[in-house]
Amino acid sequence: MTGAKPRTVVQKRYRVGHVLFRTTEHPRHGVTFALFPDVEGAEKKASLFSGHVQRGMGDELRRLAYHFDDLEAQLASEVDVNT
Repeated sequence: MTGAKPRTVVQKRYRVGHVLFRTTEHPRHGVTFALFPDVEGAEKKASLFSGHVQRGMGDELRRLAYHFDDLEAQLASEVDVNT
């Protein structure tokens, strides 16, 4: 969230593999995130995990993303070796 608090609820969704990440910017409850299985209707049920966004989480997620980049590169190497 940047600048002033939102006046309305703003939600965004991001799919990663079989997981749906939902972020919510709420004028009274702050900025939160929730994880759901990526199946139809999952958001209508309880999330697998949820919490408030805290400082430093972006850096932590970037480190995870870099690790996934390394793992994907290994997968590409394995495919090259097996072909």
